[in-house]
This record gives sequence, C-alpha cells and structure tokens, in this order.
Amino acid sequence: MIKSILILLIAMISIQSGASLAKSIFPHLGPAGTTALRLIFATLILGTLFRPWQRKLSPTEFKGVLLYGLSLGLMNLLFYFALERIPLGVTVALEFTGPLFIATMSSRRPLDFLWVILAGLGIYLLFPKIGQHQSLDLLGILFALGAGFFWGTYIHFGKKTTSQVDGKITAAYGMFFATLIVLPFSLYFGFHERLSFAVLPLGLAVAIFSSALPYTLEIIAMKDIPLRTFGILMSLEPAIGALAGLVYLKENLIPQEIVAILLIIFSSLGSTLSAVKARSQA
Repeated sequence: MIKSILILLIAMISIQSGASLAKSIFPHLGPAGTTALRLIFATLILGTLFRPWQRKLSPTEFKGVLLYGLSLGLMNLLFYFALERIPLGVTVALEFTGPLFIATMSSRRPLDFLWVILAGLGIYLLFPKIGQHQSLDLLGILFALGAGFFWGTYIHFGKKTTSQVDGKITAAYGMFFATLIVLPFSLYFGFHERLSFAVLPLGLAVAIFSSALPYTLEIIAMKDIPLRTFGILMSLEPAIGALAGLVYLKENLIPQEIVAILLIIFSSLGSTLSAVKARSQA
C-alpha cells in the first residue's frame, strides 16, 4: 500500500505543478485560452489512448456524459479564472468546499455540520475586509467557489455515468465535451489571435501534468488504497497547492490565509473520516 500512497502523492504534486505551469501561460493566452489549450491536448491524448468513438452511447448515456463534460469544462475554466487573481493554495482550498458542502448537506449527522461551519469560517477569513491592508480579490474568490460547485457536480455526474459507461470512455468523452463548452469562451477572449507555436509545448505539458498523468496515477492508486486513506490524502491537496504556489510562483501567504486553508483542510479531513465511519456502521 505504501507504493500506492506514493503514487497518489505524485499525482497530487503533478496536478498542482501543472496548475503552476498553467499560470505562467496566462500572460500569453489568458485563463480561458489556457483552459482551452489544456483541454484540447487532453482530449487528443485520451482519445488516442481509449478510442471512445468505438463505444456508441444511448440517449441516456449521452446526456450523462454531456453533463459530466459540462461540469468538467466549467470547473476548469472557473479554476483558471480564479488562479489568475488569487494564490494557488487559496484557489485549491476554496474549490475543495464544493464537494465538501455537497457531501455534508446531504447528511443528517449533526457532526457533519461542524465541518460545514469550519469550512465556512475558512471562507470568511479569505473574504476581503474593509480597511484591510492586504486582501484577496473578491472576484477571484467567487470564481474559486464556482469551480468548487462544478467540482461537486462533476463528482455527482461522474459517479452516475461511470455506473453505466466505462470510466475511461466517460473521461475521454467528457474531456471532448468540456473542450466544446470552453472553446466559445476562449474565442471570445481572443484565443485564436493570441495562440502561437511558442506556447504549444507548455500547453501540452499542462495537459499531461494536470490531466493525463494524475488521472492515470489516481486510477492505479485507488485499487490498493482504502477509501479512508484515500480521502485523508486528498485532503492534503490544498497544502500541496500552497507549497507549489510558493515554490513555482513565489506566492507568499499571510497568516490569516494559512489559517483559512488549514480550517478547510481540517473540515475536509473530518468530513471524510465521518463518512467512512458511517459506511462501516451501515
């Protein structure tokens, strides 16, 4: 299991390193163009590997994959719009609140409301205050929360669709639909005018490190890691994002932002442990 844990940690480091690399493309393509370039390359990679066109979809399956792709595309788009305005660690932490709120609000266990309160306190600490010397961009915070909402719907539709369609086929079709959804936004912001051969290698690297490699590694790791351990490790991702932002982007966080990230990590960790305990008692 130690090997699988290391694989999962590498996957999380890969995702956050890819996000840091993506931010370096923003001056050339902007967040919408960077999202489109990443999804185009990821679609080509997954399409080549899994050949989804060989699996015809029923109308119900098509609807499920379309909703999954819609969530995936908007999640990525809003995440990059947020990343343009606020630090990586904060963006990842705020995005985590989406699945957390969906998981806890569907629960009737009183303890789970504690995790919502802790996450809410973390969000409150990140919102800009009147007269505060150093505060985060409000629009960036809202973009990150929006990305969190679509991460929650991404998980919901992903679980529902993969019960009917193979996960690899779902991922490939979903990435394709996500690309179609994001392209109009990128064209509106001048993606076709700003694109150059110089950024293509960077776009390919972002697609590999943020999509192809970590998704593959997570699938490998999940086979041997218990659900409880998997959830605990995933709760560390905001911290890894903050570290990646510091190392790659020189993004220093003030103490209040660090406390907010820790509150959201703790709420995610508590929610995970509570959910696993409830399943074991069912």
